[in-house]
Amino acid sequence: MEPQYEFGEFVVTTDAAWLDEDLIHKVLSTGYWAEGIPREVVARSIRNSLCFGVFEGAKQVGFARVISDYATFA
Repeated sequence: MEPQYEFGEFVVTTDAAWLDEDLIHKVLSTGYWAEGIPREVVARSIRNSLCFGVFEGAKQVGFARVISDYATFA
C-alpha cells in the first residue's frame, strides 16, 4: 500500500492507481510546456516517476511528478 496523507478535506497519495491519467493528459496537452504531448507519453512518464495526486473527495485536484533515481537525485 502506498503512503497517503490527509489534510482536512484533501488526500495526497503516491498510489498511481488513484491518478486520473485522462485528466492529467488533458491538462498537460493544453499547456504551453507540453502542448500536444501524446497520451502514451504521459502514461509512461507516470509509470516511471514518483507521482503525487491530490484529491478532494473522489475528484483529483492536483498532480506532481518527480523524476528520480530513488537514491541520490530528484
